[in-house]
Amino acid sequence: MRRSPQFLRMDRRLLVLAVGLVLAVTALVIITASSAEAAPSSQEVSNDTCLGCHSQPDLSKTLPSGETWSLFIDASHFSEAVHGQEEVACVDCHERNAQFPHPDFVVADLRGVSLQLYQTCEKCHAEQYSNVLDSVHQRAFAAGNFEAAVCTDCHNPHNQKRITDKTTGAILPEARLLIPETCARCHSTIYGNYKETVHGAALTDEGNTDVPTCIDCHGVHNIQDPTTAQFRNDTPLLCARCHTDPAIMDKYGLSTDVYDTYVTDFHGTTVALFEKVHPDWPTNKAVCTDCHGVHDIKSVDDPETGIALKENLLVKCQRCHPDATVNFPDSWMSHYIASPIKHPLVYYVNLFYKIFIPAVLGGMIVYVLTDVYRRLIARGKGGTH
Repeated sequence: MRRSPQFLRMDRRLLVLAVGLVLAVTALVIITASSAEAAPSSQEVSNDTCLGCHSQPDLSKTLPSGETWSLFIDASHFSEAVHGQEEVACVDCHERNAQFPHPDFVVADLRGVSLQLYQTCEKCHAEQYSNVLDSVHQRAFAAGNFEAAVCTDCHNPHNQKRITDKTTGAILPEARLLIPETCARCHSTIYGNYKETVHGAALTDEGNTDVPTCIDCHGVHNIQDPTTAQFRNDTPLLCARCHTDPAIMDKYGLSTDVYDTYVTDFHGTTVALFEKVHPDWPTNKAVCTDCHGVHDIKSVDDPETGIALKENLLVKCQRCHPDATVNFPDSWMSHYIASPIKHPLVYYVNLFYKIFIPAVLGGMIVYVLTDVYRRLIARGKGGTH
């Protein structure tokens, strides 16, 4: 059956439309593929490429707040930093900047820059990031205090040196020296007090890394609220971490019996019970910091506040015992177990009772046993008649 000329014209039109549609789709695929090839992946952008611009000291951006955001990265500092040593690429953290020109980064002020960028840390440091979510800093942040510390406030990703030993995981000595200075960025008043203490002066002036820094008492990423009852009740155990360690205490001739002597007296026994049974219940019994201080701990021999001096100790006692007289501190033996050298009178009295009481009880037992034996003998003799 032959088609009319009208149908033939329609077939040709459909053919032309089909061919055109195929060509259009093909062109779109080619353009898309070309665009994908033109945008480099993060693996293709080297740090040298980024530093080609960002190593210029005057590279900066003015933010809507009027603040100047420096975009300069010191290449030598970065190469010495832990990220540089681990060969972390710039675009591993700044993925969106793998494209050039970079996409717009909308932020109002410098604080906004930190709050947007610090979340990148979670990619590699998930455990630490998760611990921070349970910290006093994060709770303050969630309550609306956007000045509360985030990762990049403590760790500058472009010049952060290694903190822990890769093999043992222990904090490196040089890092311990810098920890209080890091905390001082926000807690400057406390740092000022700490530098004058027996611990702080030894660290900052002498470089002694045996002494505690901020993180030894407060933790690192999961810093808890030090004003809670549980933190106060846990204080003796906290201090005991160092003060019961012979490896540290023997160097300085300090007693390692501090915790044992504390928990055996009235104050310590009560606090220990609270810590075990009701750690979140407050106690009015003295803990270490009540007598020694918190961030202002001085040597016990300090003439102004040292509690090795009777008059200074009396002042401490009178905080809880306002009627305490001058002889009140005499009942405290410091943190030493009685010995022929330390508190000899108490030692020899204890020794006397250690001998006297068993001797008396032992004599009574011998007397009772011999009496029973005599009665049994007598009863046996009586039965033979």
